[in-house]
Amino acid sequence: MFTLNFAVVQTFNFRQRMRLSRLSLLVASLMFVSCSQQRRLQKQQPDAVHISKERPAVVAFEQDIRPAAERTRHYFSKLENKRVGVVANQTSLIGQTHLVDSLISSGINIVRVFTPEHGFRGQAEAGEHVDSNIDEKTGLPLISLYGDHRKPVAEDLEGIDLILFDLQDVGARFYTYISTLTLVMEACAENRVPLLVLDRPNPNGFFIDGPVLEQGFSSFVGMHPVPVVHGMTMAEYARMVNGEQWLKDSVRCDLDWVGNSGYTHRKLYPLPVRPSPNLPDMESVYLYPSLCFFEGTIVSVGRGTDFPFSIIGFPGYTAGDFTFTPGSRPGASLNPLYKDIECRGLNLRAEAALLQQNPGIRLKWLIEMYHSYPDKDRFFTSFFSKLAGTDQLRRQIEAGLSEDEIRASWQQGLSDFQKIRHQYLLYHDFK
Repeated sequence: MFTLNFAVVQTFNFRQRMRLSRLSLLVASLMFVSCSQQRRLQKQQPDAVHISKERPAVVAFEQDIRPAAERTRHYFSKLENKRVGVVANQTSLIGQTHLVDSLISSGINIVRVFTPEHGFRGQAEAGEHVDSNIDEKTGLPLISLYGDHRKPVAEDLEGIDLILFDLQDVGARFYTYISTLTLVMEACAENRVPLLVLDRPNPNGFFIDGPVLEQGFSSFVGMHPVPVVHGMTMAEYARMVNGEQWLKDSVRCDLDWVGNSGYTHRKLYPLPVRPSPNLPDMESVYLYPSLCFFEGTIVSVGRGTDFPFSIIGFPGYTAGDFTFTPGSRPGASLNPLYKDIECRGLNLRAEAALLQQNPGIRLKWLIEMYHSYPDKDRFFTSFFSKLAGTDQLRRQIEAGLSEDEIRASWQQGLSDFQKIRHQYLLYHDFK
């Protein structure tokens, strides 16, 4: 069933693929979750560190969820008669209309727009330099918050009374939008500019997993002592950064937020638009927490193909039954690993649906690829430990530990984080 649906998905555009993905996930959920189980799970306390097969994570779907941006009556009045700066990209939508366009048409005074990795219209490659320029549609000045200018400076915030922040995150520590959020909070605190976060559901918000980032491994792909999958929305994460005094010199941001309507951490939320060029569909979004580790290895994650972060492989891999050849694609992968070289590996798209009922990071593919690569000393790059937030994971794989043994080493860190996380949650399963 799933193989057929995913094959059909390949020929459709993103929004059509979302509708088919939702149908596939609905069928999968009905197979595993009875109506009586759903009612019992909705009454339970927030999700535990581990969610077993007998206690499915997902109990409802997205029909009743409204992102904060769509709840305009809760924040338009806060923007009136103010000079507003907006942190936004292609995911910042009110229905089918961009947030910035809606604000301008409503008479809100937008002074300038700040853009994260991938740019305002979401076409820049991961890691590609994004220039500051002018948005052709609105004429507004765009200030890039990526490359050498990741944090707004005093000049950027001059003449601004309030910063409005609205980005769709995917719930993984190494996805850089939470790093942009942190640096914007820091700049706002230092320059005494209030910050208003418009929250959006976390599509991977129904579990937490992975190693907690250790001191000494902080970078733009991981700033704080949180696990790889933190299970928080942007507003919740902002509250935690502020509350735990993780900003530079322990400054505190004048933080406000508008929450989502109808959301809990057990609800699936298929994204209405791709969050970045190399996460083109929900299969890639669900697989991303497991597959991004490969960005610190010699393994291709499918950049430069139709299915980035859904397929993995490298030239000469012998165990795989799937072949692909990365190529140059404007806005997605201009210079992919193994460009124009055939790779053999695994197509993992069918695994995405299974992750909803048995959530967690999958290490088996990483371990298998490592043991299959002939030159073990070249398998990991220096970037791997930044992604993992520790050098322990690399050493564990090199030492031959099993997935269960590695996972067991995470448990204390996850338990400690869960206690901190609970203080800042805005959405609970029992609501």
